[in-house]
Amino acid sequence: MVDNKVAIVTGAGRGIGNAIAAQLASEGYATAILDVLDEEEIAENLEGIKKYGNPFIYFKGDITKGTDRKNFTDKIMDEFGRIDVLVNNAGVAPKVRMDILETTEESLDFVLGVNVKGTFFFTQLVANLMIEELDRIPNIRPKIINISSMSAYTSSPSRGEYCISKAGVSMITLLFADRLAEYGINVYEVRPGIIYTDMTKVVKDKYDKLINEGLLPIKRWGYPEDIANAVSLFCSDKLEYSTGEVINVDGGFHIRRL
Repeated sequence: MVDNKVAIVTGAGRGIGNAIAAQLASEGYATAILDVLDEEEIAENLEGIKKYGNPFIYFKGDITKGTDRKNFTDKIMDEFGRIDVLVNNAGVAPKVRMDILETTEESLDFVLGVNVKGTFFFTQLVANLMIEELDRIPNIRPKIINISSMSAYTSSPSRGEYCISKAGVSMITLLFADRLAEYGINVYEVRPGIIYTDMTKVVKDKYDKLINEGLLPIKRWGYPEDIANAVSLFCSDKLEYSTGEVINVDGGFHIRRL
């Protein structure tokens, strides 16, 4: 078993997940990443994690597939022997934005399959491994952190399946926080706002205008590092009497103001 604490970060090949994994690696965590991307395709991004010299696993797999989820965790337990943190970051947006009066079953199945089904069953799998390790690893304090979105409560009728999926992630947080509290496994949620990534840069002009017009109290884009810092706080032992808690990392978007 490795001496380091171990963090799993799904969807960490790029964007928010990559920043989270790099932050945790900088804090001494061994990191294990699950993503659908070819490792060679994101080699530069992964170097930002590996450079800290801590144990590292990259596993190419699909979170919606039970065999991939199981093979990934088997590899982690074989090589690292423990799991201290799970960060459920993997997620997708609709391939094509459509009004909810036209959204297809295929699009709904795709988005909910990754964002809800994948997140739920991977959390279930890892939670059971965390429960098992409580008896064999002294003083381990596992934690689970879900990355949702301001879309969990914000209506976007042109991508309704995404909003529904992120609301589902928020309920996954509450359900597992409730169920795992008896084991001392705390579950948290980070709710990003407008974060500059490959997914959002295609609408940069739109959000530049909205931010300049006062959409956010803090008048700037968010960045993946902002989310990583919130995850870092949850990974610490500073919030041990909190579970099911949400941090909005959204420039104050959640504030209802006139």
